[in-house]
Amino acid sequence: MIKPFLAVSTLALSGCVASMAASAVGAVVSSARGAPQSNEQLRTAAAKACNERASAYGTVHIIDVEQHSRLKIIIWGTVEDGKARRGIKSAYGTKIT
Repeated sequence: MIKPFLAVSTLALSGCVASMAASAVGAVVSSARGAPQSNEQLRTAAAKACNERASAYGTVHIIDVEQHSRLKIIIWGTVEDGKARRGIKSAYGTKIT
């Protein structure tokens, strides 16, 4: 009765140890890369690029600019063409999309 219990607990613990080892390896790799560099200084450029691109569709109003990752800024806003107001979402990394 004890042997099956030991076998099951050994398997469970080996999975736990493997998970801890993978976490440790991930931490080492992350620290080796160094701290991610922010592109916070690009917020103004991102909002301007979005405004320029969306202005072809009407009057643009930027609502929010959020940095989602080191390489991606999301710009939220609206475009009004005199008939309707539409929401817009632009993604900015190295260019507006």
